[in-house]
Amino acid sequence: KVDYDVCSNYGNWLYSAGVGNDPRDNRKFNMIKQGLDYDGDGDYVRLWIPELRGIKGADIHTPWALNSAALSQAGVTLGETYPQPVVTAPEWSRHISQRPQGRSPRPRDRRGPAHPAAQHKDRGIDFYFSHKKDA
Repeated sequence: KVDYDVCSNYGNWLYSAGVGNDPRDNRKFNMIKQGLDYDGDGDYVRLWIPELRGIKGADIHTPWALNSAALSQAGVTLGETYPQPVVTAPEWSRHISQRPQGRSPRPRDRRGPAHPAAQHKDRGIDFYFSHKKDA
């Protein structure tokens, strides 16, 4: 059996990338969060980007946020051996600033983030579809 529906698959990819139809305002795909959640130790990145192999742990997801000593120890020179980021999205900062520079955070597993967000725990479905988000 082939599971293929052009419209459904295309729509799901757009939705996952944050550019499809979505009831939430300003939804974006957060590459840093996904990297930390699903490649916590950075093994996948290390496999495909040899220039970053010297960076230990999850720091590999944000090499531009490392201090110069950590970059030097890893043999990485931003702008020379690895490019500077073209864009740094504001929503990435909360994932970068949660850990000290040059060190890896507590490993995450496949079940999700290390600290689930509790601030929306008691909100009903109406919160997510209302226009007022100050509640």
